[in-house]
Amino acid sequence: MKILVTGGAGFIGSAVVRHIIENTRDEVRVLDCLTYAGNLESLAPVAGSERYSFSQTDITDAAAVAAQFSEFRPDIVMHLAAESHVDRSIDGPAAFIQTNVIGTFTLLEAARHYWSGLGEAQKQAFRFHHISTDEVYGDLHGTDDLFTEETPYAPSSPYSASKAGSDHLVRAWNRTYGLPVVVTNCSNNYGPYHFPEKLIPLTILNALAGKPLPVYGNGEQIRDWLYVEDHARALYKVATEGKSGETYNIGGHNERKNIDVVRTICAILDKVVAQKPGNITHFADLITFVTDRPGHDLRYAIDAAKIQRDLGWVPQETFESGIEKTVLWYLNNQTWWQRVLDGSYAVSYTHLRAHETRHDLVCRLLLEKKKQTRMPSSA
Repeated sequence: MKILVTGGAGFIGSAVVRHIIENTRDEVRVLDCLTYAGNLESLAPVAGSERYSFSQTDITDAAAVAAQFSEFRPDIVMHLAAESHVDRSIDGPAAFIQTNVIGTFTLLEAARHYWSGLGEAQKQAFRFHHISTDEVYGDLHGTDDLFTEETPYAPSSPYSASKAGSDHLVRAWNRTYGLPVVVTNCSNNYGPYHFPEKLIPLTILNALAGKPLPVYGNGEQIRDWLYVEDHARALYKVATEGKSGETYNIGGHNERKNIDVVRTICAILDKVVAQKPGNITHFADLITFVTDRPGHDLRYAIDAAKIQRDLGWVPQETFESGIEKTVLWYLNNQTWWQRVLDGSYAVSYTHLRAHETRHDLVCRLLLEKKKQTRMPSSA
């Protein structure tokens, strides 16, 4: 199969692409605008595959998106391109409306026109998979309540409102035009290659640097944590096996208070990092409570019974196993996150050769680096 993945250089998108290339025979075309959260180095493990290709394309550019459909001719679209940070949406909501709402509309229209020209069998098999968030459901007030696929939408932030809007568009294109779609809503993701502005990587990297570990309010906010590679497996299963018109909630069955997440990371670091920064005895000494964010939801939790029942998916990682893997990944991949922190991952266009894209440049530099590491020492 040929799978078009938007946002494939982002955190979840790159995990999906790595999963497909490493575990299937499918062909992948990544569409990514390469904004600040798009990092081609997260795709380095699969960049050499002949089944992988990349286009630096803005999903709000209708002509460019249509051209990609015509050239690649996908069997499945997995739409992950989105602005996704709640704090950024509060400070600047316009980009979230543009990408998450207008971008999704533009992609849906391109998909619809492409799909309408397919043969009947191809039409039936085609899927537009829209990847969304549990934040569209708003807040859970009861301690035992769970978000189901029937939970009414009640978004609290500009981010979650923009994602709710895009979800509604996707379902409308299914009902009005018959476009075969599936929608997934997931809980909080974590794992390797996570951009350092989010809670878990921020905590790990601040701790290693001896910086304060900011925790909103009293840290009692509860989230259901999903290891990103478990999520990637689930998304592929929905895209290839999900029933058109259906929604599937994807959760990790791992509810934790934010403060407990931070303390767990500190405890792991205490065990594996011998030389602690500054004069601290324990990494938890760095925990600092800060003013809560406006409209901060208290609890999210997913009921993932439907995807388990209908498609046979269950997460492989517990929170304990996943968070330990994540901490160790950051300890062992300093080059990746250091280049994100200092901005060098966003390769300067001044190094581009004629007719070379930024993606081509990164691939060339990676290949040159591999050749250098294979060269025998002159000493």
